[in-house]
Order: sequence, then structure tokens, then C-alpha cells
Amino acid sequence: MAQSPAAEEADHDARRATQWLAGAARCDGVSREELLHLGTAMAALATDPGAGPAGRDPIVKPLPDPHFVRRDGNAEMRWSALAGQGYLVPTDRFFVRNHTHTPVLDADTWRLSLFGTGLRGTPTRDAPIEIGYRDLRDLPAEKSTALVECAGNGRHFFARQGDPTPGVDWTLGAVGVARWRGVRLSTVLRHAGLTDAAVDVQPEGLDPEYVTGGVNLGRVRRPLPVGKALHDVLLAYEMNGRPLPADHGFPVRLVVPGWVGISSIKWVGPVEVSATPLFSPWNTRFYRMFGPGHPAGGGPPLTAQNVKSAFELPWDARLPDTAEVLLTGRSWSGRGPIRTVEVSVGRDGDDDARWRPARLVDADRDGAWQRWSLRWRPPAPGRWILRARATDVTGAGQPDRAAANDLGYLFDGVVRHPVLVTRTAGS
Repeated sequence: MAQSPAAEEADHDARRATQWLAGAARCDGVSREELLHLGTAMAALATDPGAGPAGRDPIVKPLPDPHFVRRDGNAEMRWSALAGQGYLVPTDRFFVRNHTHTPVLDADTWRLSLFGTGLRGTPTRDAPIEIGYRDLRDLPAEKSTALVECAGNGRHFFARQGDPTPGVDWTLGAVGVARWRGVRLSTVLRHAGLTDAAVDVQPEGLDPEYVTGGVNLGRVRRPLPVGKALHDVLLAYEMNGRPLPADHGFPVRLVVPGWVGISSIKWVGPVEVSATPLFSPWNTRFYRMFGPGHPAGGGPPLTAQNVKSAFELPWDARLPDTAEVLLTGRSWSGRGPIRTVEVSVGRDGDDDARWRPARLVDADRDGAWQRWSLRWRPPAPGRWILRARATDVTGAGQPDRAAANDLGYLFDGVVRHPVLVTRTAGS
């Protein structure tokens, strides 16, 4: 009987981990000895956001306060900026996650460079197979409505439950859904001469090299199992009907539906296709689970995102006590569409408040995320706590408390969102 894609990925990751620990796999830019001393790098994760050249802002696009919260060299979308918006996140409100700073590249000189032992003829990095921007746009194009989310989205709430971690202090706004257009990675790989021996595909960004804790880790790069690379990965050159903006990967980026955002490499240039497993700091030092409850050397590289829910309201939003309020929000999961959403409203400290089913927007069913709403009439002034929890088609849901890990990845707990109901004149 054929294995499921999830089982195949798990077996693949287990084989890669075994080979790496045995010294049979390669990790460019970092020695195996450095990688075995994972703990020394953890505290440095939050310290090197990068800065633009000559003092330039590391992010190119405007970041108006009503739409964003700046977090070092990154920008988190405010959920209140989505209230009243449609299914897609407008490009001007889409979050920005940079390891260094946004590069400004020229499409006319950009090249996608493919090389490695998994391609016919074994082209090398110095003599790769190259595809230009116009060549790429001449290939058959596809559209994909997909969600991109940082693996650390929700990290702030680990601290709120007593488990602080290093890293960018995201609340829930390091996520967004856009309409992407581009060429399937599988089309390009087959065009370049993919062989049956290929096991890993490693795209690399063209942003500046990343230095953390005094160690230069090189440009951001992370391998994909060839099965995932051939499945649903897009080399995107448009976002929401227009060419990619610089901050979102111009001229070309990867979009890897359902997987942690680090997989969706921006400003992609070199792509190594290998007949042996590949490793980089972004699937060894980072983007794995460490700490109590996880293997001593870390869990397998992170792949699918988990379930989250967010209200389209400011934190501590002020609401009148005289009118019915339409609470709105969105829920999502990397494992599949959302099937149910429940909302509860209670006094601060009342965790036994009744859960009520939210109304789902029918048009969103089986989509990248699910919009929902619930009508609520505040019974009295004071501080109230809103909670939302979702369940996806696999049965995965949201626990009351997320399981901690050392780097603050994959928060999936129920968030307690406070609002202040104010007494209005005559009430």
C-alpha cells in the first residue's frame, strides 16, 4: 500500500537526520561540529535583525501605524487592519519577515540558477542552468491562493503563559493570504533535467548574508524534500494581481502552501537539486523543536503549520455597552481547511464561559483560511475576555495552553483577547 504524503515526508526527514548525525550529509557554510552545539546559538536569535545599507530602512514599503507594528527589521500586520477587508490581505498590509533587509533587485539581470547532483549532467554552481525573468514568465503560469505564516507567529503568547522565548515577539499578525501567480517549481525542475536520484531541492535567497552571534551563516536557504517540491510549490512573480513588491520577494519567490514561512524563500536565485540530503542552519539550528518533550538533538525540521484563530479587533478595544457587536475573525491551519470555530466571551478570569459556534463565511470553505463572525451584546461595562478556537479537517484543534519549546515556534493555544466595554450616556 502506498504511503500518504505525510508519512513519506516523515520517513524522509528521519533518514536525513540519521545521515546528518552519521556525517553522511552536507551542510554548506556551517560545520557539523557547530551544528551539534545548537544551544549556543539559541540566545542569539533575537539579536540580529539586520539593517539596511547606509542607514536605509530594512523594509522598503510604507509602514503606517494603523496597519503595522514594527518589530526590529520586521513588520507585523495589525489584525484590526483586516476588519472590513475581503478574503485576501491587501499587499500594503501584508506582514514582512526579513532576516537582514530587503534587497532591491533588477529583473533584467536576475537569473534562476539550477545546479547539483540531482540534475542531468550535474551542472555546478559555477556553471548552472539559468532561466531569466522573461523566460520564466514565458512558461505555463498558474495561480494559487495560499497562506504564508512565520513559524514564530504567536511567540508573544508563550511569554503570557509563563514560557518566554527568544526571537521576534510576534503576536498573531505574522500571517497573510494572497493570490499568487507564477510557475510551478516542478515545471522548472523537469525543464532543467530532474533525475530520479534527486532527494532534496534547496532554494537560496538573494538577500544579504545573515550574521548572528558573530557567525556568518550565509544567505537564507532551506531544503525541501523533492516530493513537496514537485507537489504544490510555486515560483511566484505576482502577488494580488501585480508584480511582487520588493519586500515580498521581487522578482521571484517561492510559495510553499501550508508549510512554515521560512520554506517560502524570497528573492530566490540559486537552487541546488541534490541526490544526497542537504542541510542548512535553517533546518538544523533553527526551525526545529528543542526543549522538554522534544528529542535531545531537536525534532525534525518544521513543515506544516498548526491551528490558530484571531479576532479582527485591537487589543483592549473599547466597545459601547448599548449596541450589539459583530465580532469577526479568521482561523487557519497548514494541515487543511477549517471545519468549525467556537467563540466564548467571559469576565476576566472566567475561563468557564460558554462556547458558542461562530458563523462561518460559506465562500471560504476549503480555502487557505476561514472568516467567521459572532453577534454579542455586552451585558455590562467592564473588562471582558474574548476567546476563539478552531478545528481543522484532520481533527487538529487549539489547546487552552500551547506546549512550550525553546525557540517559540508553532504556538497554537487559545488566545485571551481583552476588550473594554464602556458605559455610554443614558445607559
